Amino acid sequence: MPQHAQNTRVCRDCDGFATAAITTGTRHRDGTRVTLRVACPACKGTGRTAPDGVVRAGR
Repeated sequence: MPQHAQNTRVCRDCDGFATAAITTGTRHRDGTRVTLRVACPACKGTGRTAPDGVVRAGR
């Protein structure tokens, strides 16, 4: 069966993978790695962008 298109589009900057875990190279005392969670600045971590007609303009 065909899948229906959704109202929101996937962010073209992050391709829907809005948050990335980046290792710093150092380790905690228990041996796990220190990671930083970074969100996509274009979609602010949602993975989706608003349709063109819904974007807010003005003040």
